[in-house]
Amino acid sequence: MKSTGIVRKVDELGRIVLPIELRRTYDLAVKDAIEIYTEDDKIILKKFQRSCIFCGNTEDLVEYKTKSVCTACAAALSEKS
Repeated sequence: MKSTGIVRKVDELGRIVLPIELRRTYDLAVKDAIEIYTEDDKIILKKFQRSCIFCGNTEDLVEYKTKSVCTACAAALSEKS
């Protein structure tokens, strides 16, 4: 993990502002979804990317009842029926 040397304070509502340099570097736009993880004593922010709930593929996704499924897994499921 690389240190940026940037320090931000948490406001009264628990928010922090991500510096524009980081938003540009990681292609974060207004209203983009961010995943929040914890690992040991670290808080990790990651740009959310939809993926298939079965295989993790991020391409050729379709939505089924609020879940993402790739076309290959959807085809495999329909063969089993």
